[in-house]
Amino acid sequence: MLNTGVYGSGFLATVISACLADFGTPVFCCHEDSSRLATAEQAAAFHEKDLQDIIRRNVRTQRLVYSSDLEKLLPYAHTLFLAEDSADRIEETALRITELMAKNSILAVVTPVAVGTATRIEKLLKEKKIEVTVVSQPVFFTDGCAVEDFNWPDRLIFGTTSESAVKALKTVYNPLVMRGVPVVMTNHETAELVRQAATAFLATKISLINELADLCEHVNGDAVSLATALGLDKKIAPRCLQPGAGFGGSFAESDMNNLMELAGKHGVTLKVMESAWVVNRALSERLAEKVSHAVESVAGKQVGILGLAFKPNTNSVAGSASVRLAQCLAVKGAKVRAYDPVAISAAKAQLDGTVRYCDSPYAAAEGADVLVVATAWPEFRVLDFQRIKRLLKSPVIVDTKNLLDAAQLRRIGFRYIGLGRAEHRAAAKAHAAGA
Repeated sequence: MLNTGVYGSGFLATVISACLADFGTPVFCCHEDSSRLATAEQAAAFHEKDLQDIIRRNVRTQRLVYSSDLEKLLPYAHTLFLAEDSADRIEETALRITELMAKNSILAVVTPVAVGTATRIEKLLKEKKIEVTVVSQPVFFTDGCAVEDFNWPDRLIFGTTSESAVKALKTVYNPLVMRGVPVVMTNHETAELVRQAATAFLATKISLINELADLCEHVNGDAVSLATALGLDKKIAPRCLQPGAGFGGSFAESDMNNLMELAGKHGVTLKVMESAWVVNRALSERLAEKVSHAVESVAGKQVGILGLAFKPNTNSVAGSASVRLAQCLAVKGAKVRAYDPVAISAAKAQLDGTVRYCDSPYAAAEGADVLVVATAWPEFRVLDFQRIKRLLKSPVIVDTKNLLDAAQLRRIGFRYIGLGRAEHRAAAKAHAAGA
C-alpha cells in the first residue's frame, strides 16, 4: 500500500520521492501533468549526483511509482509532501489535494514559502472542514548535492503543534532519526523563517569573505589562507567561506526576497542582509573589472569563460555569478565564448544570444585574449595547460575561484591572476615591466 506520497514534478519532488523510496518506503510521486512527471521520472532536467540511479533502482523494485491519477492515490496517503518548486497558488494547490485526502492525514509543506503561508493553509482547510494536519517542513538542498543533503541533513524541522504528526513524520524519516539527526518541533512561522534566515546567514558569510578578499589584494594578504584560518574557528566553520563564490541557487534569491519583503511589511530593516545582497550583486561587476584590467580593456577582445553553472556539479544557473559575469563582460564590449559541462542549455535562456557556446574548454580558449575560470568544476584543474597556452592569443588566466595551481601556471609562462591573492599584483607589475 502506498501510504506516503509526494505532490510535485520539479526538483524538490523528484529528489524527495526518490530518496524516501531509497529508505525502503513505498512512495508515489504525483502531479496532474503527466508530461512533467515523465521528465521527473527520468531526472532529465537535473544534474544531480546519484539521482538517476536511485530513481531507476526504486522504479524497478516498484517502491517508487509516478502517477497523474490523484483521485486513485491521495485517499490512501497517510503523509503527503507538498513539494512544488514554486509557491505560486500554493494555497489553492493545498486545498485541491487535501480535498482528496483521508481524514487525519498529514500534509507536509516542503515548498519554500513566505512566512505565514502554512497558517493560512490551515485556516483555509478549517473553513472547508477538511481534517488534515498541516506541517511546515523546510528542506535545505544544495544544487548538485541534493541527494547527500537529504540523506545527511543537519536537522529535521517540523512546524506544527501536533505531536502525533511529528511522531508520524519521524517514522517516515526513521533511518535519519535512528542515526541521531536532531529533530526540532516548532510553530509554522518559525519553521518557515528558518529556511530564509539560513539563506541570509550564508549570504552574509559569503559576502564578507568576498569583501575581505578585496582587502587582501591591497594589503599583501592571501584570501585563501585567510578563509582557511577563519574556517578552523569552530564558531565560524569552513563551509561557504571561499572567496569568489557569490551566492545563488534555485531558491536563494526567493528566500532573500521573501525575507526582505516580510521585514519591510513589519517596519523592520535588515541592514546586514541588505548589505550582503548589495555586495553579492556587485561581485560580478568587480570581477569583470578585474578581467578588463588584466587585458587593458575587454572592449572588442575575445574572452573565454570556463563555467556557467552557479556552482560545480549542477546544471542550475539560478542566481549564477558566472552568468552575471558573462553579461557584464558583454556589456563592456567583450566577445564572450563560454563552456560548461552541463549548464549551457540552462544558460542560453538568460544570456539571450550574447555569448558563443563552445563544446570544450579548449574551444573556449582558442584565440581568446584572456581565459576566465568562472565556476569551480574539478575537471578544470586537470586541463592540458600547455595546450591551453598554445591556443590562447595571450597566456592570461583570471581565476575567480582560486581553483588552479598558480605557481605551476606561472612556471609554464602564464600570467595568472587569482582573487584576493596579493601575489598577483607583483606578477602583474613584473609583466608590465617586461612589456
